[in-house]
Amino acid sequence: MLRADMSPADLAPLPATYFAPAKVNLGLSVRGLRADGYHELHSLMVALNVGDDLDIAPADSLTLNVQGADLPTDGRNLVYRAARAYLDAAGHPGGAAITLHKRLPLASGLGGGSSDAATTLMALARLYPARVDLPTLALKLGADVPFFLLGSAAVASGVGEILEPLPVPPVPLVLVNPGVEVAARDAYAWLDAEEAFTPALDTEAILDALSAGRPAPYLNALQGPVAARHAPIREALSALETAGLHSALMSGSGSTCFALARDDAHAHDAAHALARQYPHWWVQATRTL
Repeated sequence: MLRADMSPADLAPLPATYFAPAKVNLGLSVRGLRADGYHELHSLMVALNVGDDLDIAPADSLTLNVQGADLPTDGRNLVYRAARAYLDAAGHPGGAAITLHKRLPLASGLGGGSSDAATTLMALARLYPARVDLPTLALKLGADVPFFLLGSAAVASGVGEILEPLPVPPVPLVLVNPGVEVAARDAYAWLDAEEAFTPALDTEAILDALSAGRPAPYLNALQGPVAARHAPIREALSALETAGLHSALMSGSGSTCFALARDDAHAHDAAHALARQYPHWWVQATRTL
């Protein structure tokens, strides 16, 4: 109810909260280096039920606040760039007051920044509807950003921009991050130096194994070069298997690793045991969306 004594702050619109899911790669093949300097990829990407949150409200100008991490709040931040790109493309319909609640580790192979950017685009499209090509904007922001617009699992090829949605059975898993930050550019440079390129994934065999609860026949081409340089990642992969999980793999360019569980209870029990044993690691039981 409006009152005569209300201040402008009282009348400010309440922000809506949007969930930005993490992702893992249930296999990542790097097939080679393209003539344009990018890499030819083949990956099965799935979103998870853990992630970041964004509070977004209309405002006269664009502002970004970050809680939970020491990140820039200007054009160096992917959320800010996504918001600026949408508002510019929509013809400057207004601004936005954005608060990013960062819950995922940084530089961790979970696609957190890309998901935050995609979620920002979708939120602003709801706030300020306009004839804007979101996938094109998303691709300009980063190769993983278009995936988070889909709302489904997908096989990604090309540089990650060619997306083929496909159903993936619900999969319980455990994530561990040993506190190492890995820059994607470094991971790919190490792979290039070794020329350790890999063939396309057998996605049908991976899906069959996931459905049956068998060990998944996937690989991550970046895992060898990255793990060779980061002992904590090797330790994380070993700890997941020792905890009774299976099919341990590094996600993306790292440093988060994951392994599959029999069911949600198994995932939660294993995560609890790992968190006790490695109190300085980030550990989460989760499942695919």
